[in-house]
Parts: sequence; structure tokens; C-alpha cells
Amino acid sequence: MGQATLTINSRNYGSWSLRGWLLCKMVELDFTEQMMSSDDPSIRAELLLLSPSCLVPCLTHAGIGIWDTLAIAEYLNEIKPNAGLMPADRAARARCRSICGEMHSGFSNLRSALPMNLKARHPGFRVWAGAQADVNRIIVIWRECLTTYGGPYLFGARPCMADAMYAPVCTRFLTYDVKLDADCSTYCASIMAMPHMQEWLAAAKAEPDEVMELDVEF
Repeated sequence: MGQATLTINSRNYGSWSLRGWLLCKMVELDFTEQMMSSDDPSIRAELLLLSPSCLVPCLTHAGIGIWDTLAIAEYLNEIKPNAGLMPADRAARARCRSICGEMHSGFSNLRSALPMNLKARHPGFRVWAGAQADVNRIIVIWRECLTTYGGPYLFGARPCMADAMYAPVCTRFLTYDVKLDADCSTYCASIMAMPHMQEWLAAAKAEPDEVMELDVEF
């Protein structure tokens, strides 16, 4: 299959790094991790939401470089077609791609108002109206998927590409004490309990606090 390397940035703050890492774990790709330092100005800008996510995650596999998260997902689905990264049903795959694309290109208010910070907790955090609209849309997506496909994950009994894309949102909802209905709360709990998520969280908690601006950048 060839040697693979996944380049990521901060585990505590890097939501796109988490998505790419989960995708690789979901297909059981044998890969090594390469951490980019937050001292790099381009990575620092990305973590501070001042530039688009374009440098990380980056998967290098068999001499091929893939640096966009959706591209990584599609590539992994090609090389590991039996791993279940996308639903087997064509209609379900279409919906999966659609909601992943929506996460990839949208929800800018949510990103800026509720940046990922796995170490932080903000009980009673007040979500402003623009970000609340994004929260409401995500809740609609989750409810529709959980109702249609039966849970506990968005497309049924096992986590897939869509769950990797929305996993950082679950962490944001926990960090900022976002109120959810029972079904969405249960979904978030299922995501947070995944062994791969627990592995990432443990590493994030051990990570030095190098990007202090993120504690005040909202």
C-alpha cells in the first residue's frame, strides 16, 4: 500500500487536523504523524482563523500529496473501498458528500465565535445570533441523518466520513456549553466516546499551550 505520513498542527486547536487524522484512523491506514510547529507564521495564522485551512492536514502516501480534507477523504475511500468511509447506498453517499461539503465550506460564524479548544470549558457561554444560526443548521442536519439512518452515528451503526467532519463541532458544543436536544446530545456523546477521539483528546491535553492568542480570539 505504500508508506503514509499525515502532517498536522495543534491537537488542541487544529479542527481540520483532527478531521484528517480521524479519516485515516477510520480506514485503518498505517501512517506516521508529522507535527508542524505553531511557530510557523502560516500555521499560526491558520490556527487563529486568519487564513483558510490549506496547509494541514496533508497526507503523503505512495509519493502522492493530498492536502485538502475532502480530497483526503475521497482518496482514502478509493484506496480503502471496503473500510466504510462512505455509505454503501448511493443516495446516502450523496447526502454524506453534501453535508460534508457544507461543513467544509460553510459555518464561518461558528468557526470564528466558537474556535476549537479542547482544554477549555465556558459554562453558560452566550452564542451570538450569527453563530446560533450555524448551530441551528447543524442540529437540523444531525436530526435528519439520525432519524433517517437510525444512529448512533450520522449514517448508521458505524462512524464514517461525515462523523469525522462533524467531530470537531461536537467538541465545540462541549467547550462552549451549547444546549442540545436529547438525540443530538447522545450523538455528541457517541462521538466523544470513540476510542480514536479519546486518543486525540489525551494527546491534546498533554500539548503545551503555545498559541495563547486563541484563548481570547473569538
